[in-house]
Amino acid sequence: MYSSLPGSKVRRVKSASTMKSESARLRIASVNVNGIRAAYKRGMAEWLQDRDVDILCLQEVRAPDAVVHELLGDSWHIAHAEAADKGRAGVAIASRMEPTATRSGIGDDYFATAGRWIESDFELTTPAGNRTLTVASAYVHSGGADTPKQLDKYRFLDAMAVRFPELKATRDHALVVGDLNVGHTELDIKNWKGNVKKSGFLPEERKYFDRFFGDMGWADVARRMAGEVDGPYTWWSWRGKAFDNDTGWRIDYQLATPELTEAAVTAVVDRAAAYDQRFSDHAPLIVDYQL
Repeated sequence: MYSSLPGSKVRRVKSASTMKSESARLRIASVNVNGIRAAYKRGMAEWLQDRDVDILCLQEVRAPDAVVHELLGDSWHIAHAEAADKGRAGVAIASRMEPTATRSGIGDDYFATAGRWIESDFELTTPAGNRTLTVASAYVHSGGADTPKQLDKYRFLDAMAVRFPELKATRDHALVVGDLNVGHTELDIKNWKGNVKKSGFLPEERKYFDRFFGDMGWADVARRMAGEVDGPYTWWSWRGKAFDNDTGWRIDYQLATPELTEAAVTAVVDRAAAYDQRFSDHAPLIVDYQL
């Protein structure tokens, strides 16, 4: 169904126990599943089975905690922030190694039960010594120009702008991944000219990302790895021929602090081979880090 990741059939990513004792290639995947129950019905389990993922970040889970644990199984340590609004939002981090701490919410009480931000801390042993890695799974609002939803989106982006410097200042490595619902540049949307007045590509939204990648010192890992090329896109509408024609948006990210960015060795948008083989309208973004 999905194209092979580099080395996925030959090189195995280190197990959780190995990660604590030697330098390892850490594989982190992020995907908006568009409802985890629907994704599993469409083949997500088969996709995940041979991907050698060490940390799996999910957005738009849209399911109770018990369902998430049942579907993923007991081989994962699962941190899940369920939205108070049933059937909406929801973010999760599933990891092969046990986190030392988890936190839900981004610091603004307005979003405390929104199911849009969760963090897990991990202790890693590397050749440079013990290092703390914090991973956050984020689901930014889709918004809507000139609507109350857009105001919520800006408020959430404001909260991210507060949290980013905190994470960078207090962790050895920090990584924010997920469906951030903003295309940063013209390279990130196939039909950018037709979307300049729509939520997801508004100048005000894109300025937040200018700050993240500017004076805040974070990096867009997938863009760094791909270079200045169109896409690679991570979301395509279910409607029409968007997927077949690759008329997509790049709105799923892995944003990293500087040292972690330098440790990235591969970044892959794990795009399904055909429209009817997708388990979500988003494709997973998978990055390997050599720590």
